[in-house]
Amino acid sequence: MRSLLAEQGLVERYYLDSAGTAGWHVGKAPDARAIQAAAKRGIDLSLLRARQVAEADFARFDYLLAMDSSNYHDLLAIRPANARAQIERLLRFAPDGSPLDVPDPYYGGEEGFEHVLNVITQASRGFITHIQAGASAISE
Repeated sequence: MRSLLAEQGLVERYYLDSAGTAGWHVGKAPDARAIQAAAKRGIDLSLLRARQVAEADFARFDYLLAMDSSNYHDLLAIRPANARAQIERLLRFAPDGSPLDVPDPYYGGEEGFEHVLNVITQASRGFITHIQAGASAISE
């Protein structure tokens, strides 16, 4: 999403981060295939390291975007009562009515990572349009 914000001259206006709802991969780099697929698009993931969502994230961010239903429900379950962040599924912002879960590319080979990047890019464009319009949350 950072590269999309940069295309629109908005990268300085927003702070982005990435975190998982479970701690299995904390401190680890993304899958090498993800790094390679992103690099083909001019996106450098090589310095990214996994971290787990923290309670402070619910106050620090305006939105927490879940990649799938499991992550979405995990975020709802750990959301503090005083949370500021809106919790959404990223694919809610996809223009083509995609399923709400980003597919797991792990077992799909290199083309699976390319497909996931395409899906995430489309949804990210929709999300940027959403926040630029000052729209409110759209969750159920």
